[in-house]
Amino acid sequence: MTHIDTRIDFDVPSVGALFLDRVRASAGREAFRYREGPTWTSMTWAEAAARVEALAAGLLALGIAPEQRVGIASSTRIEWVLADLAVMCAGAATTTVYANTKAEDTAYILGDAECRIVFAENPSQLAKLAAHRNELAELSHVVLFDGSADDDWAMTLDDLAALGAQHLRAQPQCVRDTVAAITPDRLATVIYTSGTTGVPKGVRLQHGAWVYQGAAVAALDVLGTDDLQLLWLPLAHSFGKVLLAAQLSCGFASAIDGRLDAIADNCAEVRPTFMAGVPRVFEKAHSRLLTTAQSRGTFARTLLARALHVAKAVGNRRRAGTAVPLRLRAEHALWDRLVLAKLRNVFGGRIRFFVCGSAALNREIEEWFLDAGMLILEGYGLTETSGGASINTPSQYKLGTVGRPLPGTQVRIGADDEIQILGPNVMDGYHGLDSLSATAFTDDGWLRTGDCGDIDADGFLTVTGRIKDMFKTSGGKYVVPTAIEAKFVALCPYVSQFLVFGESRRYCVALIALDPEAIGVWASSHGLAEAGYDQLREAPAVHDLIDNYVSQLNRDLNSWETIKRWAILNRDPSVETGELTPSLKVKRPIIFARNRELLESLYQ
Repeated sequence: MTHIDTRIDFDVPSVGALFLDRVRASAGREAFRYREGPTWTSMTWAEAAARVEALAAGLLALGIAPEQRVGIASSTRIEWVLADLAVMCAGAATTTVYANTKAEDTAYILGDAECRIVFAENPSQLAKLAAHRNELAELSHVVLFDGSADDDWAMTLDDLAALGAQHLRAQPQCVRDTVAAITPDRLATVIYTSGTTGVPKGVRLQHGAWVYQGAAVAALDVLGTDDLQLLWLPLAHSFGKVLLAAQLSCGFASAIDGRLDAIADNCAEVRPTFMAGVPRVFEKAHSRLLTTAQSRGTFARTLLARALHVAKAVGNRRRAGTAVPLRLRAEHALWDRLVLAKLRNVFGGRIRFFVCGSAALNREIEEWFLDAGMLILEGYGLTETSGGASINTPSQYKLGTVGRPLPGTQVRIGADDEIQILGPNVMDGYHGLDSLSATAFTDDGWLRTGDCGDIDADGFLTVTGRIKDMFKTSGGKYVVPTAIEAKFVALCPYVSQFLVFGESRRYCVALIALDPEAIGVWASSHGLAEAGYDQLREAPAVHDLIDNYVSQLNRDLNSWETIKRWAILNRDPSVETGELTPSLKVKRPIIFARNRELLESLYQ
């Protein structure tokens, strides 16, 4: 049993206290930047504090009590952040709901958490609540970010702030006194795991867990008050909440816009110094940069290929710890100025590093970005560990690993190579599920993650797969499908998903989803510009294209892992179809169930 144990001291009792400390230290500095129409507006920490205090007082005026749940059903935006901070300062507990969650699932989460108040993004979110109002017995008020109030159930955010201002005139210290009374063991959030299977479970996380996350990031000494983050990740996810805790501890500013399709434009405009994302975002960026160059003709393709070839030659030598010849260094400097700098400019040109979490990032894509001058720091954690458990840093990283444990987090490898975690970041349990909470821990109190991994001699953690995701072929050979899938996505820029199946079968097969945008670019230069997705998935030229990439993949696999047959899905899986989680992870059982006949045909 390998065991890593690091320490950290932190003495701030709550998220509310952490926020007020940051306001005192950085009152006049920029805290947030957000869009108002086509332009960006800046908000200082002092301005944020005034708004948060009014909203928190409004919650107190509505009768919210310690640890009672307050829901937020919204996409990522400045109001989400202010509402969450207000909940923290009012002593209540935030329950998060993704904006694209279906009405019945929204009602289930808010009802299971017994939410008393809900912040709803717009009339569409309000309609979800209204349709299931009889199932939300505890819900007394809805506060709208956008839209107008039309009855005594719903009010606007300004209405809540006005109510809070009135409450503050009568009790000027009510919010400060409430924050002072919050202890580290008080409930701060209930985050429902989106999960790739089963009913969502509410993960109970205390104030101490979030304060710890902020302190642990600050202890890494990689972020400071001069940094600027582009924050687009769903704040309903624990990864997003870690970034908020880190901001409170480190004092950097965040430019906030939750639109996934606006990331590139926003990077160019705000020029962030760092950005966090999930693997699919980096896979998509990698694919788009390659296909864009290919669409610009032979000359552009040749330039990019040569620049990347030289960059990889330099990168391989550096990773191997060998010297880079002077001539190669000079050639690399030339190509970096002519080509690679333009790739970096797509992200604003100031990125010091990216942070990647939520799922494993393919090693080839990680190396590609690094060779282009953009470091991606992989980290690891679960909702049950309040998001963060380990991370690489700019000065200490190993590609293919998820770094060393955060200061204060203990990690060990248990039975069946399971990663197990102990620390102040670990959940209090699942909301209302005592028996399930008990089975989530070992007899000596360590969290069972369900992930397989190992720790090397330098203390770097590698995640090798999910225990439940591994399967065995009928020949008795184990296969880790996610590793094969990541290899293919890095290899082929024209697919969005590559899903490997083969449980108890004599060979492995794959279901493939074309990336509509990338394959569209390819089609335009191959006489298929007018073809839609359905036509492209049937086109012989597309089948030849994909088959060539599958053959390349198979050359690097063990014989029992090779993909013998494959088929193209009739659409790209999405969150809206229920085939991806809101954090863009594939719901494999749903894909399997909906394509059972297609999979069976691959074995006939």
